[in-house]
Amino acid sequence: MTAPTTTTAARKGGRWIERWDPEDTDFWRTTGERTARRNLLYSVLSEHIGFSIWTLWSVMVLFMGPEYGIDPAGKFFLIAMATLVGSLVRVPYTFAVARFGGRNWTILSALLLLLPTGAAYAVMEPGTSYTTFLVVSALTGIGGGNFASSMTNINSFFPLRKKGWALGLNAGGGNIGVPVVQLVGLLVIGTAGAAHPRLVLGFYLPLIVVAAVCAALFMDNLAPVRNDTGAAREAVRDRHTWIMAVLYIGTFGSFIGYSFAFGLVLQTQFGRTPLQAASVTFVGPLLGSLVRPVGGMLADRYGGARITLWTFAAMAVATGVVVLASVTGSLTVFLVGFVALFLLTGLGNGSTYKMIPGIFHARALERGMTGERAAAYGRRLSGASMGLIGAVGALGGLAINLAFRQSFQTASTGTPAFVAFLLFYAVCFCLTWAVYLRGAPAGPAPAAAEPALGYARV
Repeated sequence: MTAPTTTTAARKGGRWIERWDPEDTDFWRTTGERTARRNLLYSVLSEHIGFSIWTLWSVMVLFMGPEYGIDPAGKFFLIAMATLVGSLVRVPYTFAVARFGGRNWTILSALLLLLPTGAAYAVMEPGTSYTTFLVVSALTGIGGGNFASSMTNINSFFPLRKKGWALGLNAGGGNIGVPVVQLVGLLVIGTAGAAHPRLVLGFYLPLIVVAAVCAALFMDNLAPVRNDTGAAREAVRDRHTWIMAVLYIGTFGSFIGYSFAFGLVLQTQFGRTPLQAASVTFVGPLLGSLVRPVGGMLADRYGGARITLWTFAAMAVATGVVVLASVTGSLTVFLVGFVALFLLTGLGNGSTYKMIPGIFHARALERGMTGERAAAYGRRLSGASMGLIGAVGALGGLAINLAFRQSFQTASTGTPAFVAFLLFYAVCFCLTWAVYLRGAPAGPAPAAAEPALGYARV
């Protein structure tokens, strides 16, 4: 068995593995798994910090008291700007992995985080114009792109049978960046007070450099990974790309949207102080992040479509609890329902991302392909579709923040927004059942199943 080889050709630069075949069990056992796990570890580190910077303004708005002169609607729009840019940059970040190499792009994308963090450090004080805050918030959106490049990179390292676990762990480790930055904010507010937001930013500046250095020292580029414009066009034309984008709006869009808005909703609707809001804001994102690999593992075992279906059903129930709490003004019930929503978005994040490579592998089988040919087709199409699905899904976070902004502007409460979210989860439940599970038996499907059974097992 030939081990992966590297080259430092001048035209490429960096550490390149020339041969990579994770579906070959001997290759995977002897050298592939060890290399893949090492790259996964440092990919998680960089993506983790990227998520922290992307969601930075979910913390910064807690520091923005009356002296900043920004009302709740303005704050919701501020965090929506970061969500929007983070969604849009996911597409070019996806293609950057093949263009520059996973290791090389991880280094560069980590160093780029110095720009929004340094800019926020410079302007975070009363008297700064709202326009300036909007521009700096938009800059933090580049942290959202790190997720797309990291997931695309790790998807290439692992075999299909391990993708649910690997992608769930990679995404979950990155998602934990959300509660971590909120915990840092809590620590600063609880010790130094709400007048010192720069302490949060100063904490992250050296960590960004550490992530870039670790990527340079320990990660690899995969030479076989190439941008395939034909695969990208085929993925755009395939209805499953858009169906999964809608489902991902329901799972990841909810996670990131709620992560941005949770503390601000507590302040605006329930009158919590910055310290009171910060003391609970991190709990939901933390649990949602930790459970994401569980969603991937459950999807590996039972099929992503089944886990996704019942996750949406449970999300609708949890949202109903939040609506009840919002109407009655019960903070305790509200927190229980909202934290349950975070847990469920985490499960759904893991199961939906597992579905993507499985769906395109099933498409290959549907077209008569077998073995490595089917696996290669699945890798091509799933890699090409992930950036688009991730970008559209993240736009769900923008929709959530804009919905909250409108809800508080017109009704002075988040209740209308939550009702809209409940209806959307019902749509996602019906869509999952109709496309991937209708007519499928409840038990395990055979390996060589007809298309409907194959989709049920994705």
